[in-house]
Amino acid sequence: MLSYAGRVAVPKAQPLPVRIGGFGGIDGLADHLRTHRITHLIDATHPFAAQISAHAVAAAARAGVALAALTRPRWTAVAGDRWTHVPDLEAAVAALAGPARRVMLALGRMHVEAFAAQPQHHYLLRFVDAPSRPPTLPRYDLIVDRGPFDVAGDIRLMRAHGIDLLLCKNAGGTGAEAKLTAARTLALPVMLIDRPPPPPRTEFCSVADVLVWIDHGADRGV
Repeated sequence: MLSYAGRVAVPKAQPLPVRIGGFGGIDGLADHLRTHRITHLIDATHPFAAQISAHAVAAAARAGVALAALTRPRWTAVAGDRWTHVPDLEAAVAALAGPARRVMLALGRMHVEAFAAQPQHHYLLRFVDAPSRPPTLPRYDLIVDRGPFDVAGDIRLMRAHGIDLLLCKNAGGTGAEAKLTAARTLALPVMLIDRPPPPPRTEFCSVADVLVWIDHGADRGV
């Protein structure tokens, strides 16, 4: 069974049963695990979904269910990168104080409103779905598109919009890294928001390793 938070209006079709929406906290998730006789829980949420990851660990322990996380390796800088790191969203907003810039805000739609505190910038937004109401930013361009995106396309995008700073979360993995390669190619600075620390848990970075873990009978209560 796949469980989605419901952030995307039209998720891609899957060959497995799918549920959408929250569980009602730790108690609700633990009850769901017991009711559906779940034996293995895989936390494959976004690396920044700290609350659900913490709830998953607690609910799995409460229900006596084995848990492992499928997570993406963090991005690390290579030659040519011009990266600065900030610890969280609030620090990212504060770090944008100063003269007006053209900022590609690659954070999705959830956190855009926080950047109204720095109204001097012109922001480039890229959402999977069109927002139900316009962002409150005074200066922005909005693109509605679904990835994965490629390097050549992101280079064209950044050039067309005159971007001089890329701001994104350190989500990791390969599906969203084209923008970082594009920024490196264009010698643009990048501001990366660091991940929140995960709860203690078993972690894997590939689906194959998770399948091996399931196949070999993971101990309950991991």
